[in-house]
Amino acid sequence: QLGLHTLREFEMAAEGFNASEVSSFRTMFDSCDADKSGKLDHEEVQVLMRKSGEEVGFARVGEIIAQIDKNNDGQVDFKEFLGCMRVIKSGASSIGGASSPMTKVFKSGALYQTKGEGGAMHSISEDERDAFAGHINLILGSDVFLQDRLPMDPTDPNALFEVCKDGILLAKLVNKVEPGTVDERALNLKAKLSKFQQIENCNLAINAAKAIGCKLVNIGATNLLDGTEHLILGVCWQIIRKTLLSNISIKNHPELFRLLEDDESLEKLGRLPPEQILMRWVNFQLKRAESSRIITNFGSDLKDCEVYSQLLHQLDPARCSLVTTGTNEVKAPKILENVTAMGLQPFLKANDIVSGNSKLNLGMVAQIFNANPGLAEVTIEEQEELEANFAALVVDDNSGDTREERTFRMWINSLNLDGVREEDGTVFINDLYFGLADGFTILRLMDRIQPGIVNWKRVHKNPKGRIHAVDNCNTVVTLAKQMDLVVVNIGGSDLCDGNKKLVLAVMWQLMRRFTLDMLKELSTDGAVTEKTLVDWANAKVQEAKPEAGSPPKPARIRNLNDKGLADATFLLLLCSAVAPRTVDWSLGALGDGDQKSNAQYAISVARKIGACVFLSPEDITEVKPKMLFSFIAAIKLVALQGGQPALASADASSAAAEEPSSGPSPPKPPPPPPAAPAAAAAEPATPTGASVASEALAPAAVDVKPSSAPATTFTQNDVDRRMTLAKGPSTFKPPPVPSASKLGFASINGSGERGGLYGGTSGATVEEDPEVDEDEW
Repeated sequence: QLGLHTLREFEMAAEGFNASEVSSFRTMFDSCDADKSGKLDHEEVQVLMRKSGEEVGFARVGEIIAQIDKNNDGQVDFKEFLGCMRVIKSGASSIGGASSPMTKVFKSGALYQTKGEGGAMHSISEDERDAFAGHINLILGSDVFLQDRLPMDPTDPNALFEVCKDGILLAKLVNKVEPGTVDERALNLKAKLSKFQQIENCNLAINAAKAIGCKLVNIGATNLLDGTEHLILGVCWQIIRKTLLSNISIKNHPELFRLLEDDESLEKLGRLPPEQILMRWVNFQLKRAESSRIITNFGSDLKDCEVYSQLLHQLDPARCSLVTTGTNEVKAPKILENVTAMGLQPFLKANDIVSGNSKLNLGMVAQIFNANPGLAEVTIEEQEELEANFAALVVDDNSGDTREERTFRMWINSLNLDGVREEDGTVFINDLYFGLADGFTILRLMDRIQPGIVNWKRVHKNPKGRIHAVDNCNTVVTLAKQMDLVVVNIGGSDLCDGNKKLVLAVMWQLMRRFTLDMLKELSTDGAVTEKTLVDWANAKVQEAKPEAGSPPKPARIRNLNDKGLADATFLLLLCSAVAPRTVDWSLGALGDGDQKSNAQYAISVARKIGACVFLSPEDITEVKPKMLFSFIAAIKLVALQGGQPALASADASSAAAEEPSSGPSPPKPPPPPPAAPAAAAAEPATPTGASVASEALAPAAVDVKPSSAPATTFTQNDVDRRMTLAKGPSTFKPPPVPSASKLGFASINGSGERGGLYGGTSGATVEEDPEVDEDEW
């Protein structure tokens, strides 16, 4: 009876909180209960305040205990502590005032913790979880397939994590950033999915998110499948951030040129990341409102609500009145009323403004900008005056050079290189030429490809001025020669000045070397070149067993310039050969009727089986040999790492019995035309002068000695947990001939998940082939 009575008291005290909140407060309480008495004395309450970031004097602690202590024993037990937290949550007591130390304790407790792999503890922000769920409800609520999942119940702490488990919602969210990134025909959309199909969807969602520039670290397919809360929140924020910021650019809003500062070029403004453009826009509007405020962050600078008040009134004075009186807690709800009056659903809650949550404030400021930039449109006179500058910025995204720039940029960002610019200490670049201009990032990349090649004592990690930047770039050119890269007529100043053709030439060679090294690390079949890659692809397609509905096998491709690759049929057959039953042949072979659609589907299928590829459909339809090389290499890496995930017997049997489930099928096109004859020659993408281009594209053989060690075997955990790869910082230098047991490399989440192109290094040496064969010519 005593036990039930105590439990009832606990339930009454915990009323108003969910289980995760109670657990978080319990952890916080116990961490301060030094003598394990179940109660906090005067000193222990002071420790509690300090842990929440508040320094409180002895007398003030006594006052706080007097307010909380209901049985007047001079101490605070857990029931009394929970009661105080409940009162603060309701906002019905002076205990929870703006300056109250206990309010900070409550906010610290709202970051409940979950246990990750290896026993590590991770904080989960309920405010962010609720904000993300609300935003997803808003932008995906009309999706027909998600009708039974959305809207999510905001009172259910597990709703967001449950709906993200199978990857479908995240894949659809990616398409809200860049429509068509995920070809929904490649998604498994049945009501009941096997584990195999869910992993495919998660692979596709994560690889597609990386392809639009999301920075995903330590996240794999099984993390989503297991509902790992802190990682799912990380993925959601990265994609949601893109949905909010993707249109904030000079290209989409030419009127942003009004934000130019003295002696600043339009090109320099266009290179700024969206967050900085957004911050400058806020300060521009504040200046127009004759306010003296200037923000330098989206956290503490917005806590007092004054900036929001001035900004909203400047943008829409008729519906948004100034909010000037009351405490921050009183003003914040009025700010949200103004946002609602503008026709928006606020991205955050009032307490998120007061607490200075930088993520959620960034989201709402972006939301306001997207609805009403408050900038006059560009006039004809202004357009004529700035025409040349605009022409340099507003370029065709589908042009070859622009697509290459994007591919290399996304690849670099996926590697999680050590850096000095990001808050998490890693490299992230928004513009390839500007981001590489100081040489530091290229040096980081070279050190990843060939560990130890860079002498960091001679590198300017924080270049100050052009002299340091050019010095770094000169080091890049010197090391490129040591790595046997072709850098004829390329100097450090060319890289520092952002010479597009020459930067692309260097980046292609680094990406190619990186890829060949990875293939060398896993292959045991001799030299690795473009020719051996083509031979492997031909053999794989010819050896594969035909599947129901699959087209006749096309003629062998001669090289990566073969025009027969343009309709993507060969690439789909290759994906199917590596991972059977992943291509839905019931859609029909699109052939010449719609090559781009076929290419788009092929890219999504590749990502679905675990290949991390960054090319665009146009790279396939236009037969760009560099990008096709990266695609086929990624598929070969998936094959070397085991192909499809091996499932438990029940899952395997169900996967074998099921036809691939896909999205709505378009009308079946006519049968595919006969295979196009192999192209005798195709114009290569020329990065610079003829001499540089011909040498840069010439394949270099990578010497691989077959290992005498037993063949590498992949466990269920290795194969089932496969995703894109990006190796973390390492100083390890592998031996000349790695043993079979050492083959492979760290994955993006460090747990050995397999199935991607970009990850580890092998330190392979590249030897020049002095002869030019017919295919190379």
